[in-house]
Amino acid sequence: MPIVSTAHTQWEGSLTEGKGTVSFDSSGLPDQPINWKARAESHGGLTSPEELIGAAHSSCFSMALSHALSQGGTPPTRVTTQAEVTFQPGEGIKGIHLTVRAQVPGLSADDFAKAAENAKTGCPVSQALSGTTITLDAALD
Repeated sequence: MPIVSTAHTQWEGSLTEGKGTVSFDSSGLPDQPINWKARAESHGGLTSPEELIGAAHSSCFSMALSHALSQGGTPPTRVTTQAEVTFQPGEGIKGIHLTVRAQVPGLSADDFAKAAENAKTGCPVSQALSGTTITLDAALD
């Protein structure tokens, strides 16, 4: 049975002068304020759609990589993934760069790089973002 996750946004005003609130209906996480300035200039303590995409992508990738490594007989001790989502006003999302560092006892650097590349293409969020260039920097700690 599929799992449906839900969030919603309430926006008031124009794009550049308006403001909004993102609500995380499924998890009940605290509402987050958003505005155009946080997206196009400086976050100033507010989130942006790109930061939310980065959170989704880094968490999905970490889970996919951890699963693949465990299935291959080398479960990780730790996986840390950062997703940098580049947004260009007027053009859109220009790319996502994933940086992953992990501790995986008994795994070579080459085998880790292969597993990370497979996780990059296989994680459901990567697949949903397949129209975007996704790059990867993967290394063992």
